[in-house]
Amino acid sequence: MKPGSEIVTESVIDDSFCVKRLEGGILYFGDFVRLSYHHIVMIESGKGVLMIDGHSFDLADQEIFLFSKGQICRFESDSEVYGYHISFGDCFWERVPASASNCKAVLFNNAAANQKLIPDQAEADEFSGLLQNLLKEYQSESYTNQMDVLAAYLKIIMIKLANVKIVKEKTFDSQDYIMYRKFMELLSSRYRSLHAVNDYSGMLNITPRRLSELCKRCSDKSAKEIINGQIIAEAKRLLQFSAYSVKEIAYQLNFGTSEQFSHYFKKHTQISPVNYRRNCIHI
Repeated sequence: MKPGSEIVTESVIDDSFCVKRLEGGILYFGDFVRLSYHHIVMIESGKGVLMIDGHSFDLADQEIFLFSKGQICRFESDSEVYGYHISFGDCFWERVPASASNCKAVLFNNAAANQKLIPDQAEADEFSGLLQNLLKEYQSESYTNQMDVLAAYLKIIMIKLANVKIVKEKTFDSQDYIMYRKFMELLSSRYRSLHAVNDYSGMLNITPRRLSELCKRCSDKSAKEIINGQIIAEAKRLLQFSAYSVKEIAYQLNFGTSEQFSHYFKKHTQISPVNYRRNCIHI
């Protein structure tokens, strides 16, 4: 595979929102797809393999996968999934009341940490019921304010998903966790241009040490580790799925020179960008 040869961009979705029932088949077979929207896939029953940003997941019953825009994914051709699939864009999320905004930050601003959720039986049954009602509303004849009703359903589903995610996180409503979520929101939109902890701590009006301490409590990673993780994840996507040169990727990620980027990448992955790309081509 040559870089960029199998990567396609997700198609435009009307109204930036879609929900569908999955009956064995699913999107993203064959080609790798860079997502332009956020996705929630509830697997009531399924088998096969899902690839997300180079990580492999074996599919099983009663799992929920979260995909964030910008990620690259593919279901292997022999995969079968029965359940539900929601796609939504940021502009559609703006319809959702502000009281639910933190749920989106918790679930999607650090997608790799929340890629798969495993609800218990009662939660899975509840999600199936909510999604069934959402699909029925989505497929009904269009009427005034229908999009707002769909957004209300999405709000409920996101709140319930966040509860699955943080049920064991006692810090969820603490000031530390609220500040951590604000940091993750900033990082998700600025990591290409801002690489230093003090860039973000300054915008949050706290000290770099304070930001790192609260990140450690909320995620078991320091602020710098989280920032590096975002940058490296995007660098790997660009090396594997784009035709940009190492120099062009360094420029996109705001490194002064390709040498600086190469040193940074090798420090965090133990392999050079050139060799990482070469390995991906061989795979």
